[in-house]
Order: sequence, then C-alpha cells, then structure tokens
Amino acid sequence: MLGGVSLSRPVQPSKTYLAPAKVNFGLSVRSQRADGYHELHTLLVPLMVGDELDIAPADTLSLEVLGADLPADSRNLVHRAARSYLDAAGISAGVSITLHKHLPLASGLGGGSSDAATTLMALARLYPSSVSLRALALGLGADVPFFLLGQAAVAEGVGEVLMPVPVPRTSLVLVNPGVEVSARDAYMWLDDEEAFSPALDVGAILAALGGGHSVPYPNALQDCVTARHAPVREALAALAGAGLRSPVMSGSGSTCFALAPDDERAYDAARTIANAHPDWWVQATQTL
Repeated sequence: MLGGVSLSRPVQPSKTYLAPAKVNFGLSVRSQRADGYHELHTLLVPLMVGDELDIAPADTLSLEVLGADLPADSRNLVHRAARSYLDAAGISAGVSITLHKHLPLASGLGGGSSDAATTLMALARLYPSSVSLRALALGLGADVPFFLLGQAAVAEGVGEVLMPVPVPRTSLVLVNPGVEVSARDAYMWLDDEEAFSPALDVGAILAALGGGHSVPYPNALQDCVTARHAPVREALAALAGAGLRSPVMSGSGSTCFALAPDDERAYDAARTIANAHPDWWVQATQTL
C-alpha cells in the first residue's frame, strides 16, 4: 500500500478460445500393433462447433469446468496440458482456465484432445517460448497433434502421422443419442471380430464432397458399436430420415453425422431431429 492505494498487480482480462470438435470422414483400422495400439487411416476434419476455454495469466495454475462433471485437477487433460507447457517453458507463473464443456463426453468428437491442444496454443501466446508444442501434444494423446494444425488432415499411425489436405466447406448435422462409448471398448470389439479394413480412398472421398454426392467414407468401428448400442443405430436412421446424405458414426462414437447441401437445410434437418428426440444432442454446423 502507498498513500492508501493498493499497488497489487492489476487483473488481466481472460481471452476466450474455441476448441473445435472434429469428425472422421472415414476411419480405417488397418491392424493391431504389438504395443496394443492400432494402425489407422482416417480423414480428420475440424468443425465450427466445440468447447470454449477462458484463459488468463495468474500466479498459480487453476482449472474450473462448467457444463460437465469432470475433475479439475491433473486427471483432466487441460490441466495436464497447461502443467506440461509451464514446466517445459520454465514458467514460474500460472494460468487461470475455465473450460466451458459444450460437447458431449465420450462422443467421438475429440473434445478432450482439442481442449488440450487449444490450451497449449493459448499458453504459447501468453508465455512465448521455444518449446515444441507438437512434442508436448504427442505426450498428451494421439489426437492432440491434429488439433494444432487447424485444418483437415489425413492421419496414419496411431493418428500422429498427419498430412494436411484441403476439404471443401461442408454443411453437416451432428447427433449424439446420449450414450457414452468407450474408445477402448470399441477397439476391443473390433479386435475380437478381427474386422480390420483396407486404407481409405481419400481421393474418392474428396471428389464426392466436392461434387455433392454420397461419400464413400466407411467407419471400421461402426458395426461393432451399433451392434451393441441401439441408440447409435437410431441416430443414423434419424439422419437418413431427415434427408441428409452419407450418415456415418464419427470415430468410436457415439456421435453420428450426415451431410447437407447447404446451411439452411442443415439447420432445418437439425430442428426436425431435435423436435423428434428432445433428449438428444443435435447440432448443425460446418467444417472449418
């Protein structure tokens, strides 16, 4: 205090970042590796919908989660991402993070991975350093490096080998029927059935997207999941019944999506499905 005036550091306003969701425009599981992971071939596409993170400098690291019952400590991928960056960069200060969870959990949309990648990028802006964000991302999860790219990419390996590709702007509708599907379970079911698949024909997928045709983007995990989760089958049927094309499950589920000719018809279809299934999470959106 000096003359009755506090000289404490002023509070800096937080910045809000979108952590975009992704969908898989096709997912091929080529084989199971000796380490238990799987060789994948998939086209990952970011969307204009996602979670949000409010991030501001602080003296210590703190995380608050709104919209979902998730831990706010080192069990949370956002907390781990922030801690990993601060430690690697040698930053003694901290960060205050509020995660607004808009995406459903365990839904095949990459929400947690996107939240982690967005945290890394936000901290790199807040506390610039020469730390490799990709190296940190690889230590957090196979999908995290993809979200550092900010664009669609073909992913191979366990998802960490990435080749950016241009994808036409596409309108689509997302439907989550309210069931959580464990990725571990989905891959275990696939292994049990040995339902491995050849590589995707990425050229055919991109050509169909550009031409407005039905898109040949199979998901190797879909049959295993739909056989055990009737609501996922119902979500796919609802998308087809709304006049949308090429309904498919994203990732390991349980979110499904289908394509619309334009934004207006995507929003109309989303309204129709939401009115018929008020307990489902339904969202019309576009690719980034």
